[in-house]
Amino acid sequence: MKLNFSRVFLGVCSFLPFVSSAQNTIPILNGQQLQVPTSSVPFLNFTPDARSGALGEAGVALSDPDANSIFWNPAKLVFAKQDKGATISYTPWLRDLIGDMYYTNLSGYSKVGKNSVIGGSLLYFDLGTVDFTTATGVAAGTFNSREYAVTASFGQRLSQNFSLAVNLKYLNSNLAAGSSLQGLKPGATAAADIGAYYQNEVRDDATGKGIGWAFGAMISNLGGRINYGGNERYFIPTNLRLGTNLTFHVDQYNKFNFVVDVNKLMVPTPNVQLVGGRPVNLNANKGYFQSVFGSFADAPGGFSEELKEFTISTGVEYWYNEQFAVRGGFFNESNLKGGRKYITTGLGLKLQQRFGVDFSYLLPVSQSSPSPLTNTFRISLLFNFNSANRLFSDDETTSEDY
Repeated sequence: MKLNFSRVFLGVCSFLPFVSSAQNTIPILNGQQLQVPTSSVPFLNFTPDARSGALGEAGVALSDPDANSIFWNPAKLVFAKQDKGATISYTPWLRDLIGDMYYTNLSGYSKVGKNSVIGGSLLYFDLGTVDFTTATGVAAGTFNSREYAVTASFGQRLSQNFSLAVNLKYLNSNLAAGSSLQGLKPGATAAADIGAYYQNEVRDDATGKGIGWAFGAMISNLGGRINYGGNERYFIPTNLRLGTNLTFHVDQYNKFNFVVDVNKLMVPTPNVQLVGGRPVNLNANKGYFQSVFGSFADAPGGFSEELKEFTISTGVEYWYNEQFAVRGGFFNESNLKGGRKYITTGLGLKLQQRFGVDFSYLLPVSQSSPSPLTNTFRISLLFNFNSANRLFSDDETTSEDY
């Protein structure tokens, strides 16, 4: 059987890590091997919200946390200004190439006591309808490929300025199970995220002038491998994210946020060598912990190649009176590790701190070689609530509360 043309591209996007692993082949660019770390279920690392989507996809230390922090760093939620919050986001995926792929995220949180917070989220990725045909072109049915992750979150403030949090999640990937392709089943596993966050500021109450700073760190998607019915088991996209946020309060009404995130995909780097006259990926059969935590030193090119596996996200956000925001950012990845480079921009609007809407848009760096993600837009709706009897405020919290 074969897929129609548009689904060939979809299949490549979805099964690229499997092809690389199974066939021990890697792409070539200008005569140089592209040893790109890949994984199954890459949707787990897709940016879900429009605010960070407009900031070059940075968010692990971004100030003024909302319900999207469950994805970026749940440890931030104990510092949220509201007791409760929720968000829903929508993103058409690869919309210039395929018209029926999208993903959406639904998240919410609630503070518990003075220093604790709980939350949950659902991330759903619809890969569209796949049309199957026989070798002679006769229609052989269709299938709607889909993936999702359900997350439960808990965060705890450990001091006035520092917090830790953990996410527990269940993920399911059904690419073609139940279709006319025999032997496939949905892949499923459990995973966990661990996040840490620190924030502080110095500000003049009379003029509003001041400076704030924050640091965040998160290891996401620590979990088992996925099996789709065969003998192969595939890594999920375990990821290390480190970042910082610097806030300049110009006065009572104007402020700027400057954010930087650095990401490292913690999966084995392909190391394809000729063994007995045939190509073999020497990193394909390592144990789980050796593969994940050894991913910082497994690149065939050594330390210089390892540095190329880090992506950098940068962004600038301007707020007026906590009601209107203008954002811009840049995402950069080494040409030898995927070559994703794009500019992001967006707007945000809040109404009485209860309701907000964010929008982001992705632009290519070069019109001559646009990214497949070109023209991607995201939209997010935010809902914030305070309890009738507020459990606490940051101003009322002292060191005696810890």
